[in-house]
Amino acid sequence: MGRDLGLDGVVDHFTLSGDETGWLRNKTGATRLGFAVQLKFLTWRGRFPRMRMELPPDAVEHVAKQVGVAASELGFYDFTSRAAKRHRSELRDLTGWHECTKTDLVKLVSHLVDVIWHDERREEQVRAELLRQMRVDLIEPPTAAQVNTVIRSALHQADERAVAEVAARLARAKDCTRRLDALAFTDPIGTGTEPGDSATVDGDDTTDEENVESVLADIKAHPGNVSLNSLLDEISKLGQVRAVGVPAKAFAGIGVQVINAWRARASASSPSHLRRFDASIRHVLLAALLFQRQREITDTLVELLNSTVHRINARAEKKVTEAFVAEFTKVRGKAGLLGKIAAASLGAPEGSVREVIYPAVGGEKTLKDLVAEMKATNAEFARSKREVFKSSYSNHYRSGLMKLLGVLDFRSSNDRHKPVIEALKLIKRHKDSSTTYLPLGETIPLEGVVRKDWMEFAIFTPDKGPQRVMRTVYEACVFQALRDRLRCKEIWVVGADKWRNPDDDLPDDFEVRRAEYYEKLNKPRDAKMFIAQLQSEMRAELGALDTKLPKLPWVTISGKHRNGMIKFSEPEPQKEPKNLRKLKKAIRKKWGTVALIDILKEAALRTGMLKALAPVGTREAIGEAKLLERLLLIAYAYGTNSGISAVAAGEHGHSEEELRYTARRYLTAVGLKAAGVEIANATFAARQETVWGQGTTTVASDSTHFKAWDRNIFTEWHSRYGGRGVLVYWHIEKGSMAIHSQLLNCTASEVAAAIEGIMRHATTMQAEGNYVDSHGQSEIGFGLTRLLGYDLLPRIKQINKVKLYRPGREDEEAYDNLADAMTRPIRWDVIKNNYDQLIKYATAIRVGTATTEAILRRFTRTASHPVYQAMLEVGRAQKTIFVARYLRDRDLQREIQEGLNVVEGWNGANDIIFFGKSGELSSNRRDQQELSVLALHLLQTALVFVNTLMIQDMLADPEWADVLTDEDKRALTPLFWMHIQPYGEVRLNMCSRLQFATPVPQAPVPDPAAA
Repeated sequence: MGRDLGLDGVVDHFTLSGDETGWLRNKTGATRLGFAVQLKFLTWRGRFPRMRMELPPDAVEHVAKQVGVAASELGFYDFTSRAAKRHRSELRDLTGWHECTKTDLVKLVSHLVDVIWHDERREEQVRAELLRQMRVDLIEPPTAAQVNTVIRSALHQADERAVAEVAARLARAKDCTRRLDALAFTDPIGTGTEPGDSATVDGDDTTDEENVESVLADIKAHPGNVSLNSLLDEISKLGQVRAVGVPAKAFAGIGVQVINAWRARASASSPSHLRRFDASIRHVLLAALLFQRQREITDTLVELLNSTVHRINARAEKKVTEAFVAEFTKVRGKAGLLGKIAAASLGAPEGSVREVIYPAVGGEKTLKDLVAEMKATNAEFARSKREVFKSSYSNHYRSGLMKLLGVLDFRSSNDRHKPVIEALKLIKRHKDSSTTYLPLGETIPLEGVVRKDWMEFAIFTPDKGPQRVMRTVYEACVFQALRDRLRCKEIWVVGADKWRNPDDDLPDDFEVRRAEYYEKLNKPRDAKMFIAQLQSEMRAELGALDTKLPKLPWVTISGKHRNGMIKFSEPEPQKEPKNLRKLKKAIRKKWGTVALIDILKEAALRTGMLKALAPVGTREAIGEAKLLERLLLIAYAYGTNSGISAVAAGEHGHSEEELRYTARRYLTAVGLKAAGVEIANATFAARQETVWGQGTTTVASDSTHFKAWDRNIFTEWHSRYGGRGVLVYWHIEKGSMAIHSQLLNCTASEVAAAIEGIMRHATTMQAEGNYVDSHGQSEIGFGLTRLLGYDLLPRIKQINKVKLYRPGREDEEAYDNLADAMTRPIRWDVIKNNYDQLIKYATAIRVGTATTEAILRRFTRTASHPVYQAMLEVGRAQKTIFVARYLRDRDLQREIQEGLNVVEGWNGANDIIFFGKSGELSSNRRDQQELSVLALHLLQTALVFVNTLMIQDMLADPEWADVLTDEDKRALTPLFWMHIQPYGEVRLNMCSRLQFATPVPQAPVPDPAAA
C-alpha cells in the first residue's frame, strides 16, 4: 500500500461530495468501494490507480467509512478486470476526464511552448507544467514514453522560437550579424579544436587555438593574476566585445538559464564548429556568449580595481614596515633601556614607577624623550606609507587605472556618495594632464573623498595664493574612496552583474506579491506580532537560564572573571565506540578491497545520477552505455584530480581524445550539481530507520582550504592556512551526506556561504538548523536566519565575552543571576520601522534575485543603513535566545560538536579522494576549479551511498543483530575508506557489480550492446 496521507490530506483529497455519493447508489460491497476509491484517486492524482498498492491505507479507510463498506473488501476488487475498466469509463463520463488523444498531445506541446519558450529548459519543470495543464484540461496522462516525447518536442520548439526571436532582434541591429560572423570565420588554422580540448585538470591551460591571435579566443580567455597587464588585457577584451555591437535589449525577456545554455554551447564550440551551424543559431549563440562575457569582464575589471588598490596599499605598508624595522634596530640603547626597566620592575614589583623605573633609566626626561621619538616615528611611518603608495600608483598603475575609468560607468543611487562620482569625472577630465596640481578653476570634492590622514599630503598651501590640490595624490585618494564604496555597493557599475545596481538585487514584484512573500517566509504581516514572538522567546530562554544557572556546574557568570563575564567548560568527550572497527573489517572481508572507480560506477548504476549530465548542445550520437562509461571516467579524473591523461591510460577502451570531447560537451557545473542532488536523495530514500534512526533536519557547515594555482584573480593568500589557494564550503548532514558545496575566495564571507547552502541545496532534505563554527556566524547572520526560518547553531569561540541583550526596559531588574553578562535592551522601534524592508531583503535571498553575499556586502560596511541596524537588532535578539539555550543545554552543546565533527571527517576524506597533484587545484580557470570540486563532491557522496548500503546489508545478518552498542550506533557513519583502493591503474568493467543480500535501489542499466 501507499504511504499514509495524514488526516489533513485524507480529508482534503478523499472526502466524497453529495453528488459523488449519489453516483454510488446502484453499487454495493467491493464494487462500491472500488468505484469510490478510483473516483477520489482520479481527482487527487489526475489519473486512475494502476493497482491497489498505490492507495494510501488511511485514505481507503476514510472512503470505506463514507460508503459503508469494510476497507478489507477492497481486496476483492480487481483493478485490471473488465468491471474496473467499465467503472473507469463511467467515471470519465461523470467527471469530464478523458484519455489523451493525438489532438490533445499536439495542443499540449503548443501550450508548453507558449509557457516555456522564453525562460525554462529544465525537464522536471516542463513535466510539472504538462501535468498541471492536463489536470486543468481533465486529460489522463498518456504513457511515459509519450510524456517524454511531448517534453522533448516542446523543449525543441521552445528553443527554436527563442532563437528566432533573438535572431530577428540581432538582424535589426546595423552590421551586428556581420560582425558576429566575423568572429566565427577568422580561425586561421581551422583545426576545430577549442579551449576545453587540453583539459586543465591535467595542468595545461592553453590550446593551439587560444595561442592563435583571434578575437574570439581573446574574448573566451580567462583573466590572469592581479597585475597591470591583466588589467590592460581585460580592458582590451571589453572593447572587443563592445565593438561587435550586440544590442542591449537583444535578450530582453529571455531567462538567464536559456542564455546560459546558449553561452555554454558557444563556449564548447570552436570557430569551425560554429561555421557549420545555421546562421540564425550561430548569431544567437555568439551573441549570448558576448552578452554574458561583457558582464563577466566588467565584474573582473571591478575585482582588479579593488585588488590593485589593495595591493598598492599592502605593498606600501610592507615596504615601509621593513625599512622602519631595519632603522629601529640600528638605534643604540633601546634594548639596554628595556632590560633596565625589566630588571628594576622585577626587583621591586610593589614600588611606584617614579621610585623604581625613573632612576633605572636615568630620570623622567629619558622616558619623555623616548615617547616623543616614538610619536615622531609613528607620524613618519604614516607619511612614508603615503609616499610609497603615491609613487607606486603614479609610476606603475596609473596608466591602467585611468584606462579603466574610460571603459566603466560608475553610478550611485545615494547623494551622500555624489562627491566620489564627481571626483571620478574630475580626474577623467584631467587624465592626460602632466601638471603637478589640479586647475584652480575646478570644483574639487574633498569631503568624503580624501581621508583626513591624506589631507595634509594632498593639499599644498603656498606662502602666497590659494591652496592647491596635488593631482596624482588626489587621484590616489579617489581610487581608495572608490574601492571603499564599491565594496559596500554604495557605488555600482553599469553593465556589471556582481557589482550591479543594488536595487536590482531586490524582487521588483514585492509590492504586488507582498502577502505571498510574507506567507512563504511564515512571518506575520504585523511587525508588532513578529516583535512579540521574539520578545516571548527571549524572556523564556533568559528566564530558564537564570533559574537553572546556580545548578549548572559547567557555566558561571560573574564580573570577577578575568577573560569575560562567562566562564564555560566544554562537554566531556563521549565514550569511544567499541565495535565499529570490527564492522569495517567485516565489510572489507565480505566485499574485499573495492576500487574507487567501482564505487562511483555502482552509485551511478543504482541511482541514475549521471543522467543529469546533459550535453550543452544538440544530443550526440553516442550510445547510452558508452556515454555512461565515459562520464564515469571523466568524473573520476576530475574528482580524484588525477587528470584525463592518466585516466585515459587505463583499461576501458576509451581514448584521451574521446574523453576530452565528452568532457567538453557534458561536464558542466549545473549537471554535476544535479547529479549530487540525485545521489543525496537516493541515499536518504535508501536509509533504514532501524540502522540510522529518524531523518535529521540539521546540517553542519564549514570550509576547508585547497591549494591552487595563482595566475588568476581568484586565488588568494590565507593567513590561517599559510598559503595561497581557495576555500570549499561544505554542507554535510548527520549521516555524512553532502547536500551542497561552494567554491569560495579566501576572503569570502562564510556567513553568506552558510546561508546560501541552506537556501540552494535542492535536495529533499528539509534543513531547519545549521551547525557552524565561529566563522560562520555573526549578529547579521543570526538576523537573516531568523527571517529565513531556520536556526543558526554555532560553536562560538569566544563565548566567554558574549553579551546577552534584555527583552525590554521593563526587564532591567530581571535575571539577577545573569546581570554581569547582560547589556542594553533590544531597540524594538528600529525593527518595527524597518520590518517590511527586512522581509524584502530576506525574500531577495529566498527567491534568488540576490546572493546572500551581495546582501551582506551592502550591509556590513554601511553601519548607518537603517535596514542594517534593524537586521542587527533582530540578530542580537536571536543570538541572545541561542546563547541562553546553549549555555544551559548540555545535549545541544554535544549535538553541535558532533555535527561539526562530521564536517571534519568529511574534510579528512578529501585528502584520500582528491589525491592527484598533491591535492592542488592545477588550473587557473575558475570554471575548471569548480568542476574539480563538484566532481570530488560527487565521488565522495558516491562513497557514502555505497557504504550506506554495505552497512545495512551487513547489519541485516543475524550475527550482527545485537552487536552494536548505543555508543556504536551514535558514532556509526558511512564515511570510511579502509576498504577502498583510490590509486592505481583505472580498470572499468561494467559487468562486475557489488552484490547485496538485502533489496537496494536500482536504476535501469544501459545495454552494453547499444555502445
